Amino acid sequence: MKSNYRKLGEYIREVNIRNTDLRLSTLLGVSVTKEFIPSIANTVGTDFSKYKIVKRNQFTYIPDTSRRGDKIGVALLQDYDEALVSQAYTVFEVSDEDKLNPEYLMMWFRRPEFDRYARFKSEGSVREIFSWNEMCNIELPVPDIEKQRKIVEQYNQINKAIQIKEAINNNLEQQCLTNYIKLLDGYTIESDSLPNGWSIGCIGDYCDVKSGYAFKSNWWTNSGYKVIKIANITNNSINLDSCDCVLEENALKAKDFRAVPGDIMIAMTGATTGKVGIVPTCDDNIVVNQRVGKFFLGKNPIERVPFLFSTLIYDRVAYYLQPNGTAGSAQDNLSPDDIKRISIVLPKEELIENYNNRFKSLIKVIINNCAEIRALKKINNILLSKYFTAENSDSSTAKLSFI
Repeated sequence: MKSNYRKLGEYIREVNIRNTDLRLSTLLGVSVTKEFIPSIANTVGTDFSKYKIVKRNQFTYIPDTSRRGDKIGVALLQDYDEALVSQAYTVFEVSDEDKLNPEYLMMWFRRPEFDRYARFKSEGSVREIFSWNEMCNIELPVPDIEKQRKIVEQYNQINKAIQIKEAINNNLEQQCLTNYIKLLDGYTIESDSLPNGWSIGCIGDYCDVKSGYAFKSNWWTNSGYKVIKIANITNNSINLDSCDCVLEENALKAKDFRAVPGDIMIAMTGATTGKVGIVPTCDDNIVVNQRVGKFFLGKNPIERVPFLFSTLIYDRVAYYLQPNGTAGSAQDNLSPDDIKRISIVLPKEELIENYNNRFKSLIKVIINNCAEIRALKKINNILLSKYFTAENSDSSTAKLSFI
């Protein structure tokens, strides 16, 4: 063991408190992005007395690692005072926060090296389990508590910058939607009459949409052309850094499915059917995988994105794109024709053009912000690596002048 490394078991203890008095009903899950999220489980008739209670600054991890790809589900509760998690999860806490900062520990869990270690140490024939004993056997650098706090503070500075950019984007998206509703002026597909030049059309009247290319699984590489899959569509954007890649020779087979900044993608299958994302500003070569729909808006899509994007996030349309909408099916599946057939109100052409001209600048800000968020996340990943070098050197806590 390196001189400043300690076994995690010296600093943590398991917590097993059940909701026996039924005072809590907020049920959370743990995502592969290592965050607590509201549970999507059907809880009708559920006996909540058996569920575990997790409190602020406590951790939860999912021992079963066999169904979550390369990520280990672990999270630190910070947005709730108390909540419930599945009885199959493990809850634990830092026993002395003057020796180990919980946020510092969470930074350790965010490292890809931790995910690889936990997967390697998982055992089982039917389900692979990362046991509590293996969790306690993890070795990590534990500098003095003040140094830990400085590391956490610097890391959180970047996260704060990311949150600000995300909040700005949420506001800009809401501005687009609010003005789209004003553009429709109260008219819906159920309206008995429309102004002169308006019509009840469908998404296919505005643009084409096609499912991406069926890349072969043995083509995946770690570099080359990025391939947008459903999992890469998140927060109305595309996470390009989580994309699998293919070599150029295979990407060229999908030349009709190249993607550029401003293109809109949509998930066409699975529980997240209907979610959309705009390709952010970037220099990457990008192609689109099957079951991801690409909207074809021309060579310069940004010129026509505002109206389509606002249409897709408009409640009445978004409903029809979701698994429980009439455009989908019981199998959570959309076809390009399903999408193109969704009815929408089409104002006269000059009004749509004016709307696009007015709000394309907002869309540009949104995709530029997404690019900046991507850059900030890369910086944080680099810093995570530096923070946890073998000796946790002082250079890893240098002042972050770029914030």
